[in-house]
Amino acid sequence: AGRYDLMNDVMSLGIHRLWKDAMMDWLAPRNGQRLLDVAGGTGDIAFRFLKRAPSAQAVVVDLTEDMLIAGQERAESLTYRDSIEWMVGDAMALPFQDGSFDVYTIVFGIRNVTHIDRVLSEAYRALRFGGRFYCMEFSTTDWPGFKQAYDLYSHKIMPKIGGMIADDEDSYRYLAESIRRFPPMPKFETMIRDAGFANTKVEPILGGAVAIHSGWKI
Repeated sequence: AGRYDLMNDVMSLGIHRLWKDAMMDWLAPRNGQRLLDVAGGTGDIAFRFLKRAPSAQAVVVDLTEDMLIAGQERAESLTYRDSIEWMVGDAMALPFQDGSFDVYTIVFGIRNVTHIDRVLSEAYRALRFGGRFYCMEFSTTDWPGFKQAYDLYSHKIMPKIGGMIADDEDSYRYLAESIRRFPPMPKFETMIRDAGFANTKVEPILGGAVAIHSGWKI
């Protein structure tokens, strides 16, 4: 958990920060909103949300307590730290009443769950009518040439970096395997619609290596 943010910077050459900023531009946080960030770990999304809407509220849920502790430590110097609630919880069984949130986000987390459909169903349940769902996740790029280079990097180089920096080669080998197993963009968008969301959209980045999905509860 202590090396998670460093690994994100190294693996993406810092570009993950631009991706998250782009998602926040699309999301357009507003004061008074209540955000649920699932698999939110070290707080990257909640911090960005509250920086743009200081009087909003954020709840960060993660299954791994160590990640939440790392996030709380990062938040200590922030003026809006008291606007964030940190909670250990399961994305497939959220401990909230129906219609509790205005915005639901899950970033680089949904491919790690056992049942994606349950996560989407819980996201729909937790949102108020008029609420919006956002998911950023690795996908499959279709750019010729880049796809082969991306596969080589993911399966051969990324685990080695994980071993050197985080002393955890196996987890980063799993990361590459989980990306390969994740549904392609059209199928995942269909799953989001099947969960009840309307007006779904997908914004591919780097030819689909990363994609931002969204939908409305209406």
